[in-house]
Amino acid sequence: MHLGDQFASAWEKDRPCGIIIPEPNRRGDLAVRRILIWASALMLVAGIALPIDTEVYRKRRAWMVKTIQREGIKDKRVLEAMAEVPRHEFVPDNLRRYAYENRPLPIGFGQTISQPYIVALMTELLKVDKDDVVLEIGTGSGYQAAVLSKLVKKVYTIEIIKELGEAAKERLRKLGYKNVEVKIGDGYYGWKEHAPYDAIIVTCAARHVPPPLLEQLKPGGRMCIPVGSFMYQNLILIEKTKDGKIKQRSVIPVMFVPMLGPNLKPRR
Repeated sequence: MHLGDQFASAWEKDRPCGIIIPEPNRRGDLAVRRILIWASALMLVAGIALPIDTEVYRKRRAWMVKTIQREGIKDKRVLEAMAEVPRHEFVPDNLRRYAYENRPLPIGFGQTISQPYIVALMTELLKVDKDDVVLEIGTGSGYQAAVLSKLVKKVYTIEIIKELGEAAKERLRKLGYKNVEVKIGDGYYGWKEHAPYDAIIVTCAARHVPPPLLEQLKPGGRMCIPVGSFMYQNLILIEKTKDGKIKQRSVIPVMFVPMLGPNLKPRR
């Protein structure tokens, strides 16, 4: 097999190489793809590090958006927000080359940044608009909050792990997301000072829906939350009617890290 084809084959299978090059269009010119691979390979052999290329990241974000669109995401505003937020800034440096693949990635402390499709799906389910105020439980790296910030007036987000929360606060500040406020604390209780919320999103799996979050959801509002045990979870969409009644439905099976905190110990 030609050396260029070997590099191309490795890239197509699982992209193990620690280099960032544009993913080829399936209908693109094979010769162009080989040139890119050869150039990257030669730089790698020569010990020359590839510079961070914002144009490359922009193109990879476009491919990511096309992927989640094929998965069924239709809301134009959500797709545009996903295309704008630089996901590579929200993952560890050694995983940036995987930032725009449609899969979750570890971010430390046993936590993950969610799969792009799931981020888009949960955002789409909330049906937010530009004047909404949203509460997020589980800040993580701050990526979901950044996506929401493009769509709403204000995002309040809570992270129980101090190191993650402080890092996310600094990251969001540095990247210019001025309408996101981060709090270190137990998200089970919500953030009563700013309630009620037009929408609430929970990015960790609870064994039951926390009553304080239901109370802080505005009549007419929506909540998206994964519920279940570690091995069996469903993404639940909750709607509070104008008269305060709660309606809910299961959307899809999911796998999230568990919600932490003393209030989710097994019931006796």
